Amino acid sequence: MTAHITGSREEWLAARLGLLEAEKELTRRSDELARRRQALPWVRVDKAYQFDTDEGSASLADLFRGRSQLLVYHFMFGPDYKAGCPSCSAIADGFDGSVVHLANHDVTLWAVSRAPLAKLQEYKRRMGWSFPWASSRDNDFNFDFNVSLTEKQQREGGVEYNYRRGGHVMDAARVPPTVAHFAATCGTDAPTYTRERPGMSAFVLEDGVIHHTYSTYARGLDGLWSMYQWLDRAPRGRNETGAWWRRHDEYDNAERGCDCHGESA
Repeated sequence: MTAHITGSREEWLAARLGLLEAEKELTRRSDELARRRQALPWVRVDKAYQFDTDEGSASLADLFRGRSQLLVYHFMFGPDYKAGCPSCSAIADGFDGSVVHLANHDVTLWAVSRAPLAKLQEYKRRMGWSFPWASSRDNDFNFDFNVSLTEKQQREGGVEYNYRRGGHVMDAARVPPTVAHFAATCGTDAPTYTRERPGMSAFVLEDGVIHHTYSTYARGLDGLWSMYQWLDRAPRGRNETGAWWRRHDEYDNAERGCDCHGESA
């Protein structure tokens, strides 16, 4: 028997109309936030980054592929990982359907990781993905955009992530079981796993100059999880008992897992 409140159709409609007003307000606030994102100052990118891609070596400007806007998903796949992060993989499952639409709106979407290109290509084949994915193994891109850290930085603490120093679940002195679990699924240990962080960054190319316009991390990525948008409208919501998601080819035999990105925004 359900313990949830039940009622008549009339009671449901009255409650639904009240919720509708709140939803409309949230939509208006979301629109305003989008305008504020777009109004952020642009920061010129002068450093020369060189990436490994399927087409060979590429500069940051090359990643735009002739368009004026570039979106980069910072995919957690470190050089010592055996497989990509399950959380990032769940997000990336939605990329292929968006790439063509973004391209026709003057936007190019890439994933970027520090793993060598051969590892990324192998994992991409396993997952059945076709979106472009570049390796930043030989440059500072991930470090400059605060999604990778060195062993020295990790030992010293006070890592900057999500616009604050320390305090993230992946910085905990005692490794949460959730983090250890996800590290194991990537074929590595927790310290190595947590030297990579998820995020996304936006860039614009204008008059031959690249500018960084926006970055977001942690819960700021929730809107990119297409499954979350559906689940938030399902009767039991996300119904999470830890990180129930996993790589899409692992659901048949896996036990329910745990959450490493469930921290507050």
